[in-house]
Amino acid sequence: MTGAEYAIIAGAIFLAACLQASSGFGMGMLAAPVIAIIDPELLPATLILLALLVTVMVTLTERQSLDLRGTGWALAGRVPGSVVGAWLVAVSSKEGMAWVVVAVVLAGLVLAGRGWAPRPRRTNLMVAGAASGIMGTATSIGGPPMALIWQGHEGPRLRGTMSAFFMVGSAISMAMLWLAGTVTQHMLVLALWMVPAVIAGYAASRYVNRFLSPPRLKKLAFAASAVGSALLVIQLVLGSS
Repeated sequence: MTGAEYAIIAGAIFLAACLQASSGFGMGMLAAPVIAIIDPELLPATLILLALLVTVMVTLTERQSLDLRGTGWALAGRVPGSVVGAWLVAVSSKEGMAWVVVAVVLAGLVLAGRGWAPRPRRTNLMVAGAASGIMGTATSIGGPPMALIWQGHEGPRLRGTMSAFFMVGSAISMAMLWLAGTVTQHMLVLALWMVPAVIAGYAASRYVNRFLSPPRLKKLAFAASAVGSALLVIQLVLGSS
């Protein structure tokens, strides 16, 4: 990659890390399409590793606000979902999976826009966790299912609970991808180079959080999903033309 391409990826990761640390999700939604345009071979492991770093920092910061019971049930679904996601990475085309992600995210946005807010009950949490495991492991975008199920949480509780879930979930996804033989040295090297961008994004989020009320936080999370989907569609259309 050229220096300009490294800079573009670093900028996208900085903004995505800031959003992830502020809203509890969004890193994959914003950064994955940008990375896919420049070098799709870097996905999904590079972004999952960087998301793991962000979620560790946020979980430690918001540890007093965690919904541990809800996180536990969601992770019970994440484990089998991650296994399926790793299998999909090994056997499916990236283009096909990307179109599936677009469809799922847009469907989630439509349902949320219509006021659909599934209650964070045991079954719903496990289903959302499984969907997040499949999407997150296969494409590095696993936030939308959890954002829908936990949209009723307030700022610190949302950030802490989502981050705790994705901290463990990302580690599970990386383990599954490693076992599937889809993690390359190229991915690991870029992830190491992007660590400063992640730390800077996290630091910026501490200021952003002061201006985000719960309604603004919800709008920001859904807007991130919409923007990420639009960018991904553009990348797919350009790639097929």
